[in-house]
Amino acid sequence: MKAIVLAAGYATRLYPLTLDTPKPLLEVGGRPMLEHVLERLAPIEGLDEVWVVTNARFAPSFRSWAERFPQPRPGLGLTVLDDGTTDDATKLGAIGDIGLVLERTHLDDDLLVVAGDNLFSESLGGFGRFCALKAAPVVAVYDVGDLAQMPKYNSITLDAEGRITFFEEKPENPTGTLTAIALYYYPRDTLGLIRRYLREGNNPDQPGRLVQWLYQRTPVYTWQVPGRWYDIGSRETLEEADRAFGGPPSEPVV
Repeated sequence: MKAIVLAAGYATRLYPLTLDTPKPLLEVGGRPMLEHVLERLAPIEGLDEVWVVTNARFAPSFRSWAERFPQPRPGLGLTVLDDGTTDDATKLGAIGDIGLVLERTHLDDDLLVVAGDNLFSESLGGFGRFCALKAAPVVAVYDVGDLAQMPKYNSITLDAEGRITFFEEKPENPTGTLTAIALYYYPRDTLGLIRRYLREGNNPDQPGRLVQWLYQRTPVYTWQVPGRWYDIGSRETLEEADRAFGGPPSEPVV
């Protein structure tokens, strides 16, 4: 299994913090948040390579960081990929960057995708086990607990087996507080659907839009994230996560 960490955004909402530092390399609990992401991924069985996809502006920063970052576990490779873009006007978008990796690497393996600014308080080993059991696309879900917050996320409906039956990005009139987050699993036999999505000219940004398109063509299951999830989109959430990650992790990650 391979993993893509999406880290090619410019995080303009966090200026001036992200003028010269990419958001995933901002410190949370005294360490770059990307290190927390990778440590949560490390327990996933069968994961042997991680690609961090960034842009031309921040690729040197990620490469410099990667040279210093200790391997989260033996046998887990780490590569920084530059998508060649330089600003918001030229960015490929999150799904576009997934497509870029598929094209460059000729990937023929199961794929896990996670946003580099999504932090988890618990290990993601359970996500890997669930995905192996389902052998179908899986998206992680989280209950944000506040209906007023839902218009900035997505709204989903599930059947009794946890399969998506309805998905709407940025809902105007949400009826629930369960949302799909930027942690996805695409088994090898669904990679062609990702290529098809992009080939047909669909929106290459906002990775949830791929799920919104995909669940109508093949079953997509859900896995509820344990513990706390932090979507680092503002200074407030960055400060909240910094406080939360100030101590030791809640469980061993390797």
